[in-house]
Amino acid sequence: MMFLACCYNDPDMLIDPDTIYPTRADCQDVPKSRFKPQPRRTLSPRRWKLLFNEEGCLDAAGMIKRVQRGGIHPNIKGEVWEYLLGCYDPKSTTEQRNQLRQQRRLEYEKLKTKCREMDTTVGSGRVITMPVITEDGQPIEDPNSTGEQKTNDGPFSKEVIQWKLLLHQIGLDVNRTDRTLVYYESQENLARLWDILAVYAWVDTDIGYCQGMSDLCSPISIILEHEADAFWCFERLMRRVRENFKSTSTSIGVRSQLTTLSTIMKAVDPKLHEHLENLDGGEYLFAFRMLMVLFRREFTFIDTMYLWELMWSMEYNPGLFTMLESKTGASNAKDDNTLKQCGKFEQKNLQAAKKDENIPLSVFVVASVIEAKNKRLMGEAKGLDDVVKILNEITGSIDAKKACRGALTIHEKYLTTVKAS
Repeated sequence: MMFLACCYNDPDMLIDPDTIYPTRADCQDVPKSRFKPQPRRTLSPRRWKLLFNEEGCLDAAGMIKRVQRGGIHPNIKGEVWEYLLGCYDPKSTTEQRNQLRQQRRLEYEKLKTKCREMDTTVGSGRVITMPVITEDGQPIEDPNSTGEQKTNDGPFSKEVIQWKLLLHQIGLDVNRTDRTLVYYESQENLARLWDILAVYAWVDTDIGYCQGMSDLCSPISIILEHEADAFWCFERLMRRVRENFKSTSTSIGVRSQLTTLSTIMKAVDPKLHEHLENLDGGEYLFAFRMLMVLFRREFTFIDTMYLWELMWSMEYNPGLFTMLESKTGASNAKDDNTLKQCGKFEQKNLQAAKKDENIPLSVFVVASVIEAKNKRLMGEAKGLDDVVKILNEITGSIDAKKACRGALTIHEKYLTTVKAS
């Protein structure tokens, strides 16, 4: 009776996320999502409004407490993600946020206009899937062009050439991203995702665009109504994970996290680590994809979003906005008030002696997923192919909350082990 009463009082909890992010009729074989809004656990639209005072300042502690318990209702995911990713200061007023939002939208339009000057496909509702320029900067005419697509004929600077060489790669990936969703049956929505990624590639010249970034951007593009807001939210997410995409002629950035994963597994489960090492899996390359695209292949679209918001709420620090705006290090303040407003994972980090390690929760979630398959890996894996097969079978069958709980347990065990050594 209590469940029914809660649902009656908060009708938002009756919604099925699958109706908001429907799957195409010809893709009904995809795994069903596990996440469903829960009364008194999930952050609902009604509860979200109550977390703001008269000036519009947010109760950050109340936000992360509810998100950690049961995720975020689909109707408000975009708004809450902006806070979890540090787009806005929880102490800001409604007026201050409106000013900042307007300022960012104008800045995005300027960036997009600059990109459109370099290639008129940007903002046109179309997507580039064929190279538009040679590596030495010579324009390539599109044989299917109707003549309406015109680009600056050059000569191009090194930066412009580098950007133009990425445009068709972005397009090819966009056309493959989340194609099971009805949302991407719309050319307009495909073009919106392409535009955001094309502008980001121009802004972040050091990274540009790498395969996998479309998987990270897609949920943000879908849940945030205004394109500029989606861009800045994605930019904040990239600040967390961009090191994974940094590559040289000999290595790619995510390898450093795989090395950290190896260190963690060796500390918390030496027997399993030794077994994997004997199978030539000690470098944990089989976990590459999990870290690179933050479990987009291991979870359904809806469950991935649930997992992300759980992780971000657990990593949350109220000083995140200030840190990102000033480009300083994370806050190390350990006063009780700050700790209360931090997520469970961040609290442990602040209290631990080795805050300088700065290992993201996602690495511990990977460890949790591997540890959950301990018995099968120890008993059935006779080679690296078996390890890959066992881990591939988890797709669509993992519980996001259990994975995060396991990650927190492994994190605590790791901190204890490191402290003792």
